Amino acid sequence: MRKLFLNKLFLVSSAFLLFVYGIIYACGGGDWFEDWYYGYNSNFTPEAFVDKSYSPLFLSGEVFYGIGFDDEHNSRFNTEITADWEVYLKGSMNAETVSYFLIGKSANEVEELNDYYHFKKENASSKKWSQVINLKNKKVKEFLGFLYLAKYVEITSVAEEYWGYDRVEAKVFSDWEIIAGIEKAYKSSSDSFMKNRYWFQLMKAYFYSNDKQKGIDFFEKTADKVPKNTLYYRALGYSAGLHYAKKNYAVSNYLYSQVFDKCPPMRVVAAYSFHPQEEADWNQSLAMAKTNQEKAALWAIHGYYKDEANAIAKIFDLDPSSEHLNYLLTRLINGQENKINANYKDKSVAENKKSQLANMDKSVLALVAKIAASNATHESYLWNIALGYLQTLNGEYAKADKTFDAVAPKLPKTELASNQLRLLRFVNNLNKISVINATSEKTILKDLDWLYNQLPKKNIESFRYYNATSWSKLYLAALYKTQKNKVMAELLVPTEGFYDADKDLQVMKKFLSKSNKTEMERIANSVYNLKLKDINAFQATKATFANKIPEAIAFMQKTDSLQYLNFLGNPFNGNIKDCHDCEHAAYQKRKFSQIEFLKLIKEMQDKIAQNEDVYNNSLLVGNAFYNITHFGNARIFHEGSITGFGSSPTYFREPIKKMIVDCSLPKMYYQKAFEAATTKEQKAKCVYLIAKCERNEFYNNRYYFQNKNWWDVYGDKVNFLAWDGFKTLEKEYSDTKYYQDVIAECGYFNTYVNRP
Repeated sequence: MRKLFLNKLFLVSSAFLLFVYGIIYACGGGDWFEDWYYGYNSNFTPEAFVDKSYSPLFLSGEVFYGIGFDDEHNSRFNTEITADWEVYLKGSMNAETVSYFLIGKSANEVEELNDYYHFKKENASSKKWSQVINLKNKKVKEFLGFLYLAKYVEITSVAEEYWGYDRVEAKVFSDWEIIAGIEKAYKSSSDSFMKNRYWFQLMKAYFYSNDKQKGIDFFEKTADKVPKNTLYYRALGYSAGLHYAKKNYAVSNYLYSQVFDKCPPMRVVAAYSFHPQEEADWNQSLAMAKTNQEKAALWAIHGYYKDEANAIAKIFDLDPSSEHLNYLLTRLINGQENKINANYKDKSVAENKKSQLANMDKSVLALVAKIAASNATHESYLWNIALGYLQTLNGEYAKADKTFDAVAPKLPKTELASNQLRLLRFVNNLNKISVINATSEKTILKDLDWLYNQLPKKNIESFRYYNATSWSKLYLAALYKTQKNKVMAELLVPTEGFYDADKDLQVMKKFLSKSNKTEMERIANSVYNLKLKDINAFQATKATFANKIPEAIAFMQKTDSLQYLNFLGNPFNGNIKDCHDCEHAAYQKRKFSQIEFLKLIKEMQDKIAQNEDVYNNSLLVGNAFYNITHFGNARIFHEGSITGFGSSPTYFREPIKKMIVDCSLPKMYYQKAFEAATTKEQKAKCVYLIAKCERNEFYNNRYYFQNKNWWDVYGDKVNFLAWDGFKTLEKEYSDTKYYQDVIAECGYFNTYVNRP
């Protein structure tokens, strides 16, 4: 026999399929990223038009859309149950007390109150509650007597909230004395409200018992005698589960389809539990359907698992007014969206459109067009707005305009629906544009401002506009790129390395400085995350690493508050070991801002040029240039919105990486200091600091700029060499105090001097 479904969601224990209100186990097939994808890579919001009861069944990569796992098994009907009892007990018990007894931790008190009624003897609970309610009131006694029996069943039926990969054994209710008590109360009760509830409790008890057939027989014998309310459909779900346990799959699935059709709160449960084993089961279930509506309900769940288009066609032929068509339509539309695989980085707008059109299913467009034209569906406006969107996806932009114009006055007067139509109109209008000019810009300006600047502030629940935001930027940037407008393309879709080319940097600075921007330029600028101060900070950083300090100061002075950002450690210190966290934590008598840092370097460089205290000034300048590299304590100087951020040079793009690991500039100043040194202690210090630069150069060549596998390099243990500076320090300065300090602090050098 051929399998009917691909078991998309049914990698679960059969215990769940029996215990409808039990625990949902991990399915292994869900993926949170996919759920995010459907919500953020779609322009079509199902929530705008479809009843909330269907929302878990919207297209999703997770088990259920928006919730992942259904975790309402213990609480799904709490509000309805409480409301029903409040009406029944009105005048006898207030709402707070009703709620406490029904869903609060009241089991022990209910037990004691039952003892009070049975043995006619006061106890702690009777004394407590007699001060709140009239325990002799007939309805109160009925309520508490019912709860006494129901709480026993609840021990089995209420499961601990849980999901995991481990199978959980189903609980079995085997207290037949309690079941007999419920049956007696059901048969003897003359109150229709109470009789209905005892009937349901008895069905529940049979469901969890170790005699499943009793539950099946009881339901079939009594179902016609009870009102078709929520309790009936919950019991029908139990009956479906019992039939599944008995391997009566066709009956089980037929019953689940009726629950799906008639009891909206249980749609998610019914859909999950619906599980034909073979093609024959499915055909048998269809044969059991007595009406077209019942057949439509079966196809409604079938379409959730397999081929929405086919299910829609079947349901439309059977019952065109079926509400189930609507949720299947949203899945169908979202599925068509999922076929779009745009790549604006490597392809033009025209090339992407050609690829999109090739991926669209023309039969889907034809089906929706046919149903929309009939105006026979439950919500015809949904089918027309969906048709308009499909026409857009299929390149029929003029037709989409007419469809949207016709459907606009028929939409629900809700914020979500009106915004949905506006978004789809915008998508259609932007798709019409193949060349950016003043005329084409005019058709989208208001919507772009709405999309980029107004919508994020409104926080419209469930509205899917994120995809249109990102797609429109990519689309427009691709057009601007084709028309050689690099600035507008960059504003909309920033690219890595744009500012590494000085020509592009200057053009962007000129644009950002413009006071007479066009409306389109203003909108593009509003979504750009960089400001003039960021570019000036980047130029200040590059000028500093290039030892162009006057230029760096000039740029830094144009960075607004960034210039006053303090270093976390003293950038002029030159320590034996590099430990930026240690230096950040160390006491600092004075804090240095970035502009002060640059001005002090300039001041010391001027003194060096004038041959004034060359040793100290060169040493301090060398330390300053060393600390702003990756190896020093002042990394915040080279980190920024344009350069990037990261604890390793590998996080930075190649030009920036080369800049921040280059120690040639500090090495040059350490060499100047060495040449100006007048004592062995001074010379020893310079020699060691030069050795650190040599060590860093080794790291750069071996770890940051090599072609071997990163892990191979780090695992080859060739990371210890004796650089010239180390050799010189040992050979010529072993009698200095600084030499002893190095041995004490630098484990690397200590290992070298104590080598075998």
